[in-house]
Amino acid sequence: MGSRTVVADVADELARRVATGEYRPGELMPSVRQVADEFGMNRATAQLILGRLESYGFVEARRGKGFTIRDVRVEGGMDVYRHLFRFSITAPAVAAEMFTDIVEVERGIVGEALLAYTAGEKVLDPAELAAAVDELEAMARQTVPDHAHIIAAEIALVRKLLGVLGMSMQRAVLNSIADMVVEVPEAVAAYFAVAPDLHVLVWRALLAVWDAESAPSEAQLALFGDLFALYHEKVIARFGQLVGETPLHTVPLSSAV
Repeated sequence: MGSRTVVADVADELARRVATGEYRPGELMPSVRQVADEFGMNRATAQLILGRLESYGFVEARRGKGFTIRDVRVEGGMDVYRHLFRFSITAPAVAAEMFTDIVEVERGIVGEALLAYTAGEKVLDPAELAAAVDELEAMARQTVPDHAHIIAAEIALVRKLLGVLGMSMQRAVLNSIADMVVEVPEAVAAYFAVAPDLHVLVWRALLAVWDAESAPSEAQLALFGDLFALYHEKVIARFGQLVGETPLHTVPLSSAV
């Protein structure tokens, strides 16, 4: 095993301990010597590992004291939250809570974009949108659909909408959320609590609304909002099942949207 792999693996293990609360904010991380002794390595490699944790944003160097553990959930930005979510996956309750937050933010951004585009002037080429949904459907109909690729295609569609709506900050946050999700297989799988082809049907319905000459009614918009919320509830429930936070039999998925 090369030293680069050792550095990555041990840094991830120590980061996991921070993410799951085994190491508490404000405490000192194990010293270079302690890390070297625990994992059977030289001190130079242990120093690199602690440096990697600092690059994650999980610790900060204190002259004469070593590395202090940061309160990453309070102080961390999007990059830190991304690492925190990935390393918390072995602690189901923590991971489920974080995933719920991620889904709620994503739902707000995507829902706002879809409704804003529906209500506003349609400036994207309908043929381009239809081609993108055709590609999405081709992915969904594969014998073994690649869920990560389907999510990437859906994110690309939402990016287009956010771009023409001038919602650049929301697009940046959505990009970060996408990075968080695709790094965690359980999160990717959870977004398919309903079948991939149903994702396509939603986009087809949106295209039909955008192509219509009349704006959608209040009742249609309310129905879309309800279905969108129900879908995300199923996503959150499915993630809880996949990480072991909730038993598999507690949330029926046969009644998918």
